[in-house]
Amino acid sequence: MKKLFYILLLILLASCKSKQPSTFEINKNETVEVKSRFVKINLKEVNNQKLTRAYSLGKRLLETCNTSRFKVFSKEEATDKVIQNATVEKISKTCQKILMRNGKFIDMSLIDITQDNETEDLLFRYKIEYEKKYFERELYVTINFEGKVSEMKTKELPKKPM
Repeated sequence: MKKLFYILLLILLASCKSKQPSTFEINKNETVEVKSRFVKINLKEVNNQKLTRAYSLGKRLLETCNTSRFKVFSKEEATDKVIQNATVEKISKTCQKILMRNGKFIDMSLIDITQDNETEDLLFRYKIEYEKKYFERELYVTINFEGKVSEMKTKELPKKPM
């Protein structure tokens, strides 16, 4: 019984021992500027050509589900990676899922624009409107520094609890 008491006391002391905080001191005269990699930017700061390209190519991709006709991206519009990934088979497979869950594509509206300070890429986030309102989806279009689409993806947002 005495041994059990000493063991419990030892465990209690070991658990109560506080760690030294791992902080560092900064001179009071110095200011530290922390830059974030991703920064949301204003619509007015974006090149109009990049804004139009992101909207038109995103809309063209989403309207493919309604019309079943896909016009392949050109080398001036998109990077080689996007052109290779945007095949008719992949798009039609994705469109089947979207049509079942969301119905026909109506339109999309810009939510925000984020700039990646390391790569100079612009990430456009659009809210997609479909005929069925059960599930919300967003489209992400990334335009690189050359003005070409370097990534396009759609994402279903999780349901919000009531």
